[in-house]
Amino acid sequence: MSGKTQKALVVEALGKPITLVSNWPIPDPGPGQVQVRVSVGSINPHDQKARDYGLFVKDGLPGVLGNDVVGEVTVLGEGVTKYAAGERIFTQACFKSAGWSQNALQEYAIVEVDHSAKVPETCSDDEAATLPCNLLAPLFAIHDGLGIPAPWTPEADNFNYNDTSILILGGGSNTGRFGVQLAALAGIGRIVVVGGDPLELKGYGATDVIDRHGSPDQVTARIRDIVGDGLVLAFDAVNPPPTQHIGINALSTSKKGKLARLLPSGPPDLSQVKLNETEYELKDIYGVSLLNPDLSKPFWARLPGYLKEKRIHPTAYQVVRGLDADKLNQLLDGYKAKQRVAKANFHPGL
Repeated sequence: MSGKTQKALVVEALGKPITLVSNWPIPDPGPGQVQVRVSVGSINPHDQKARDYGLFVKDGLPGVLGNDVVGEVTVLGEGVTKYAAGERIFTQACFKSAGWSQNALQEYAIVEVDHSAKVPETCSDDEAATLPCNLLAPLFAIHDGLGIPAPWTPEADNFNYNDTSILILGGGSNTGRFGVQLAALAGIGRIVVVGGDPLELKGYGATDVIDRHGSPDQVTARIRDIVGDGLVLAFDAVNPPPTQHIGINALSTSKKGKLARLLPSGPPDLSQVKLNETEYELKDIYGVSLLNPDLSKPFWARLPGYLKEKRIHPTAYQVVRGLDADKLNQLLDGYKAKQRVAKANFHPGL
């Protein structure tokens, strides 16, 4: 550490409000890293679970939250040639609690160069902050959990994307929106989505958008009305275990299917699952860039181009001026109460 200090929003005890401190250490970059002055630090629903229950953080308190980071390069670590001082970059901070040097809600943070990218001129810092966590999760779900080759890999040359179908549950969530965009980016022929704005999602490449309202059996029936008994690939971005049987029951009864789920907090309600456990695979997804470098590193290298080409579209956000502890606690309380919370971008320098 440099010996200098900064302001940061800190979890000091689980289940207690986050506080603003002014004596948090400013970290120095190591090899393959850079230090950035954070322009935008953005939060997600998992930050509420971190504050209240210790998700990802319980063994390393006190600590800083936020894994979506945008900033201006201030110090280069040893061996770094990818960036120059003053460039705008964005990254997904590591979820490890030790050190807290990478997390978002502080004035300065450390970035792993291999898991970051320059913010293109066509994209604002706020737009870039909507991407990392919500984009990496469906990337891993589609190309790792479900086994669909990433379009830049050699395996893509022999994969029939056009005749492939995928079901995405949670089209109204940011992760679901990005899932649709990534499926379209890969060229998947049929993209069936549950929930969300049909006009928006079809603009991203969805072929069918299904009303999410009604009982689980009613939603599954709507899906099967479209896909028949041929569905073998599904990604659930929103349902907790008690309702994950919606996607499982939509899978084929004659061919073994896969459901990649973003909320693997327990087993699905097997009393509601109509398939035998040997007839489908359940894939748990952890959308952490550093856990899958073979997939994430080439994606980060291509992401600025996808943004320039408008093949990936940022999502909506709200701006919070400064490191406002009261506002952060209010937003996290909203997540806890299952309220609709617009993705919040904190600007430490305002």
